[in-house]
Amino acid sequence: MHNTTAMLIELGAIILALGLLGRFAGRIGFSPIPLYLLAGLAFGHGGILPLQASEEFVATGAEIGVILLLLLLGLEYSASELVTNLKTQYPSGAVDFVLNALPGAAAALLLGWGPVAAVVLAGVTWISSSGVIAKVLGDLGRLGNRETPVILGVLVIEDLAMAVYLPILTAILAGVSLAGGALTLLISLGTVGAVLYLALRHGRLISRVVSSDSAEMLLLVVLGLTLLVAGIAQELQVSAAVGAFLVGIALSDEVAEGAHNLLTPLRDLFAAVFFVFFGLSTEPSDIPPVLLPALILAVITTLTKIATGWYAARRAGIRAPGRWRAGGTLVARGEFSIVIAGLAAGAEPRIGPLATAYVLILVIVGPLTARWTGPAVRLLTRGRKSDAAPAKAVPPAQAASSEVPDAGGQSGQTTGSGVEESGSAHTSR
Repeated sequence: MHNTTAMLIELGAIILALGLLGRFAGRIGFSPIPLYLLAGLAFGHGGILPLQASEEFVATGAEIGVILLLLLLGLEYSASELVTNLKTQYPSGAVDFVLNALPGAAAALLLGWGPVAAVVLAGVTWISSSGVIAKVLGDLGRLGNRETPVILGVLVIEDLAMAVYLPILTAILAGVSLAGGALTLLISLGTVGAVLYLALRHGRLISRVVSSDSAEMLLLVVLGLTLLVAGIAQELQVSAAVGAFLVGIALSDEVAEGAHNLLTPLRDLFAAVFFVFFGLSTEPSDIPPVLLPALILAVITTLTKIATGWYAARRAGIRAPGRWRAGGTLVARGEFSIVIAGLAAGAEPRIGPLATAYVLILVIVGPLTARWTGPAVRLLTRGRKSDAAPAKAVPPAQAASSEVPDAGGQSGQTTGSGVEESGSAHTSR
């Protein structure tokens, strides 16, 4: 009885603290993820106030949090949207993978952590935070911008790639043979393909079976189905998170919208518990030694994400201001980096502290780059132009003879600048 009482007190304290931290983050306009991670560090082993009685419950809640994160992500997309994005955005997705996964893999190898850690850290640095980016786009009023579909397209490719990456990672961490890993990959690809086919051809039928006029029944059926599929997927070593993601894709129309509205509060609760659990499983004393590598990796992958967004927006015909905005917006890392590191916590304990420090840095820097990358580039460009202007020496006679055309040219230059600013303002509405 004493253990039950202690567990209730600790859980109440954790959830209350999360609520207060979330409110504080909302007041200052930042994502609550870094605060949740810090809370986990404070409540974990070696922290300010270690909690033990509720650790098992928090671990189970964290598993549910990952499943709900991926389920609601799947509910955001229809199968047709995924297929369309895959056809149009795959070059940008390939560039995204090369520029952002390879630095993480290289860092793990340079640190002497081995190939398994390289695969894990590649995923940590590769995947942007859909949740943080969606919030930033809304806060900055950019949901109607021309570059926003490009940003979302890159995120969709990343999310779809997770359905292939996570089973591979799970197989590697489980230590299966090459043949076993290949079989797991084939099962994953076959499952993804089958779900996309069923969702495209029979999505309405699936939704009709799940649909219910009762919110209670809809919640129970969708949540139960998701946990069941996630468990079966985990048993097949395909990853529970991928199973949940595929359930979300299979549902469509009103059912998807209704399930999304019902499950969002649950997702937020258990996702917060997940971030706390990740902090609980990380020793605070392990973070200072990896701060410098995390900072270097954050700087490198900030630049590579900006380059990714710039390239993707350029392919879509977006002008320069929109390209820089797209790049700056993609910088944030968050929930999926922690999910990937969490999967590897048992097999590669050195990944946890580095991933925590890395995410703490970029989940704070990400909203800042989204807001200031464009203005910073414009400021630097104007500075270079002003520095280069005195280098052109014009003879007095030539200047006198071309005074009127120069004035017209200057006027034309001003007009061009005005058009550029107008275009930028148009895309920022």
